Amino acid sequence: MGYDDLTLERQGPLATVLLNPPDSLNTLSLGLLRELRDVAWEIQKDHEIRVVILTGAGEVFSAGLNLKDPEIQRAMTGGLAERRERVILGPQACQAWEDLRPVTIAAIEGFCIGGGVSLVISCDFRIMGQSAYMRIPEIDLGLNYSWGSIPRLLHLVGPAKTKEMVILTEKVDAEKCLRWGLCEETVPDGKAVEAAQAMARKILKKPSIPVEMTKRAVTNISTALDRAGIHMDGDQFLLTTYSEDCVEGKRAFLEKRPPRFKGS
Repeated sequence: MGYDDLTLERQGPLATVLLNPPDSLNTLSLGLLRELRDVAWEIQKDHEIRVVILTGAGEVFSAGLNLKDPEIQRAMTGGLAERRERVILGPQACQAWEDLRPVTIAAIEGFCIGGGVSLVISCDFRIMGQSAYMRIPEIDLGLNYSWGSIPRLLHLVGPAKTKEMVILTEKVDAEKCLRWGLCEETVPDGKAVEAAQAMARKILKKPSIPVEMTKRAVTNISTALDRAGIHMDGDQFLLTTYSEDCVEGKRAFLEKRPPRFKGS
C-alpha cells in the first residue's frame, strides 16, 4: 500500500513506521490516523514481520491532533452522525496498534503530545530521548482524554499519576516517564531509534511463537475489561465538543493565550 503521511520500511522481520506528514511537527490529521490504522492492518497480515518500530520524522514524535485539519474541523462542527463517524478514527488507530501480533516499540524524540501519547501507550514498549517529554493537553482544550487511552495509561502508571497527568496537563519529562513506568529506557537525544533497533534485535533472537503467545496473554489479561469501561469514550468526547468551554479552549489555543473557562 502507498501512504501519504507515513512511511513503512522493511528490513526482513523488522518493520519501521515513520510519521512523516507535510508539517514538521508530525501532527495527527484524520488522514494520518486512517493511515496509522491501515498500516497496522497491513502489518498484521504479514506474518514475516515480528517487530515494529513506530517513530516520528525529524526531531519530534508528534504534536498531537491537528486542530487545523479541515476534516477535524468538520468532525467537531458537522452533524452528529458525521461527527461520530470521524471521531472513531483515533480509537481505531490506537486499537489497531494495540492488537498487532508483532511486538511494537515506540521511539520518542522531542515531544509527544495528546494523541501522540495515545499512540505510544498502545505499543508494547517506549524508548525516549533524554530531553523528550509527554504531555496530555486535552482538558486545557475543553475536551476529555479519549481514544481508549485512560485504561492504557492507568495500567502503566496507576490511578493517581493518571489523574495527575490528564488533569494538570503538565509536561512529564523522560526521567519522570522512566520513573513512572511510562517508558522502559531513556537514551541520549537522537538515539531512540537506535536503541529501539537494539531491543528489536534481542527480541528477534527469541523463538517467535512463544513471544507472540506471551504478548497476547499479557495484553488480553491486562485489558480484559478495558473496552467495557470506555465503550462511551467517543461519545463523551463528542459531548465535550458541544460545550462552550471547548469552543473557548480551541480559540485560546489558536490565539496562543490562556483559556477562560466557565464550566458550560
